[in-house]
Amino acid sequence: MKLSLLPRRIGRLLIGTLLGGSAACFVAGTHTKTAYANNDPAPSSQRHAYSQATTEHYNYRFGTDQPFLPSLARTDTGEFINSKSFPTAKYCGHCHQQAHAEWRQSAHANSFRTPWYRRNVNLLIDGKGIEFTRHCEGCHNPTSLTSGALTKNSPVNRSFDEDGVTCSVCHSIQRVDTRGTGSYILGQPAVLVDEQGAPIYGEVSDKAILTHLDRHSKAVMKDFYRTSEYCSACHKAALPKQLNDYKWQRAIFLYDEWQQSSFAKQSPLPFYTKDSVSNCQTCHMPREELTLSDPGAKDGKFASHRWIGANTIMAKFYNYDEQLAKTIAFLRNNVFNVDIFGLEKNGGSMAAPLGTVPVTLAPGDTVTVSAVIQNKGIAHSHVPEQRDIYESWVEFEAKDASGRILSHSGALQPNGDLDPNAHSFTNRLVNVNGELNALHQVWDTRVAAYNNTIASGRSQIVRYQFRIPADAKDPISVTTRVNYRRFDQRFIDFAMQKKHYPQPVVDMVTRTRTFQIGQNNPEAPDPADNPLWMRWNNYGIAMLDAQQYAESVRAFEQVAKLRPDYADAYTNIAIASFQWQRYDDSRTNLSKALTLSPHNARALYYLALVERNQGNLDAAISDLREVAKQFPRSRDAHRELGFSYFQQRKYDEARSEYENVQSIDPDDLAAHYILSIVYRRLGMNDKASHEAAMFSDQKDDPTASTYALGFLRKHTDVSNETVPWHTHSDLAVPPQQSRPDGTPAQ
Repeated sequence: MKLSLLPRRIGRLLIGTLLGGSAACFVAGTHTKTAYANNDPAPSSQRHAYSQATTEHYNYRFGTDQPFLPSLARTDTGEFINSKSFPTAKYCGHCHQQAHAEWRQSAHANSFRTPWYRRNVNLLIDGKGIEFTRHCEGCHNPTSLTSGALTKNSPVNRSFDEDGVTCSVCHSIQRVDTRGTGSYILGQPAVLVDEQGAPIYGEVSDKAILTHLDRHSKAVMKDFYRTSEYCSACHKAALPKQLNDYKWQRAIFLYDEWQQSSFAKQSPLPFYTKDSVSNCQTCHMPREELTLSDPGAKDGKFASHRWIGANTIMAKFYNYDEQLAKTIAFLRNNVFNVDIFGLEKNGGSMAAPLGTVPVTLAPGDTVTVSAVIQNKGIAHSHVPEQRDIYESWVEFEAKDASGRILSHSGALQPNGDLDPNAHSFTNRLVNVNGELNALHQVWDTRVAAYNNTIASGRSQIVRYQFRIPADAKDPISVTTRVNYRRFDQRFIDFAMQKKHYPQPVVDMVTRTRTFQIGQNNPEAPDPADNPLWMRWNNYGIAMLDAQQYAESVRAFEQVAKLRPDYADAYTNIAIASFQWQRYDDSRTNLSKALTLSPHNARALYYLALVERNQGNLDAAISDLREVAKQFPRSRDAHRELGFSYFQQRKYDEARSEYENVQSIDPDDLAAHYILSIVYRRLGMNDKASHEAAMFSDQKDDPTASTYALGFLRKHTDVSNETVPWHTHSDLAVPPQQSRPDGTPAQ
C-alpha cells in the first residue's frame, strides 16, 4: 500500500510508527524519499502527479516546453512544485528568530503584497492577462510562479502571497546565471538531507535539525549564495519580446554595474580603486550584533536579513520603524559627496575650487554656481532599478542673511509634485504613442527618452544661476542637497488611490557655502571636502561625461600638478584627449602614466585603443592580453581583444575572447554580433544563426528615437535635462509648469 494514498492523518501516524516513534524523528542512515511529516509526503511520483494535474488547467501561453516564460526561472525537473512543499517563514523562525524578524521587515518578504506593486501588476493583468505576470513573479513571488498559480482560474491557494520571497525560496535555488529576469533553477525545498545526502522534504522537527546541523546546512546553503552572481538572477532584468510584443530591452542591470565598478575589482577602468572587494552581500547583508536567538550567528554576529537598500515607503507603510531608521541611515552613509566647486559671475571665468581662490561679489552680480555630485559610496548607479518611478534629485537654494530666497530649484510643490525643472537622477520611458509610461507600464515601452542616473564612481555637474539683488543682506549662502523619495507623486497617488499621498523624503547629503558681499579670501579646507586633487579629479570626470573635453583635460592637468606621481592623472588626461580625437596627446600622456606605473592595466587598455586606432594591431593585442591577464573578468578587455583578433581575421582567437565576454555578460551585444560572423566563418552555422537572432532581437531599434524626440519636443523642461551641460536659471522666463513625468500640473 502506498502511503500517499492513505488519509493524511493516518499516513502521518504510520510513518511515525514505521520509524519507531514521532513522525518528526530523524533516523540516521535511513534513506527514504518520504517527508518527515507536517506537510504531505513528497516523493517524486507525487510531485509528478501534482504537475500533471496543474497542466490540465494551465495556460501554456509561451509554449508547452516553457511553462514559466517570460520569466527565465526554471525548476530542477521542469515540473511544477506544489506550494505546500514550501515550508513557511514562520516555521523557519522557530530557530532562526533573528533572521525571521529581520526578513519580515525586508523588501523580500513584502515583494508581492505591497499595494503599489499590486496596482502596477494588475495593469498588466487587465491589459494582457495573468500569464504575462510570470515575468514579474519569477522574482516577486516565485512560489506562485513555480506552483502554476499564474493562470486564469487557478485553484492554487495563494496564502503564500503574504510572504513574497520567503526563506525556502532563496534557500532552494540550485543554480543561477547572470542573464537576470529570474535566471535561477529552483529545487523542491528541503531543510535536511539524510546520511547519503538525499533531500528530506517537508517540515522536519526542530529537534531533528538541531541534532544534525551539518545536514541542515547542506540542505539549505550553497557557496554561491554568498556571491553577487546569486543576486544577479533577479537584480538584473530584461523585457523580452514575449512580454512587450516588440523586442528585447534591457531594464535593470545592477549586477553589471557592480561587476564593472571599483567595488568588484574585476575591471581596470574605474576612476578610483578600492582596498578590498565588496559584493552585494558586503553592503546589503553586513554582520551585525545578535539581538534574538539564531543558530546561524557566528561570534555573536549575524548576517543581516533586512537587505537594507532604499525602500523607505514600504517601511513607513507597514510601520517597520527599525527598518525605516536603518534605511535612512543607509542612505545617509557617505553615498554622495557634494562639492560646491566653482563660481562664475557676469559671464566671466569660473573661480574654482571654491575656498582655495579669492572671490569678490557685489550687488547686481549674476552668479552661476557649479556643484559637483560624486557617487562615491554605492557599487551601482543612483537611482538603480525602477528609475522611471523612483525619485532622487538635487535641490539648490541661495538666500541672503535675512532669509530672502534668491534662487530655489528642486522644491516640492503643494500637491507633492517635484519642481519640473529640478535636476533629477532618472529616466523617462516613452511608449509607441510618444507618451510617458507614467505608471511603470514597462511592457509598453519603446525607448528611454534619456537617462540621467549617476554611475558608481562617477560625478555629475549641476549649474545654478541667480542675481544678487541691490538690497541683499550680507552674507549670501548657497546650499546644495541630494534628496530621495521612493516614488514620484503621480505613481504613488495612483498606487494608493489617494491624492497627494505623503511619503518620506530623505536628505541624503547637504552642503552649504557662505559668501560675503565683497572680498572672500581663501580659507582652511572644509572637513566635508575631498582632498584638493580629488576635487579637481571629480570635476574632470563630470566634464568628461558632459562631453566638455577641453575643460576635462584642464581639470586632470590640475590633478597632475598636485600629484605628479599619480599615474591615473595622466591616464585621465589621455582618456579625455582620446574622446576629443587627439590621439597623439593621448599616447603622450599614457606613456607618462606607464613610466610612473609600468604594466598599469588601465593605462595599457587605453593605449591599446590608441594603437588600434592608429593601425598598430599587434601592439594593441599585446597590451590587451596583458590587461586580460591582470583582470580576467574584464569584459572590456576581452571584447576589445576579440575585436582586434577579428580585424586580423584570427577567428579562433576572436571566438575565444567573445565567448569569455559572454561568460560574464550573456547579453553583450557586440559579442552576439561578432560571434554570428565568426561562427559562420568557422563553419558553426547553428551557433551563428543563434547569435544572429540574438543580435537582431537585442540591438537598438533605429526608429525608436522618433518616439523620444516627439516626447521631448512637447516637454521642454524635460528636454533641458537631456543636455549634459546646461544651467538652471532663475533669470530666464520659466517654462510652462508640468509634472516631473512631463504631464501638466494640476
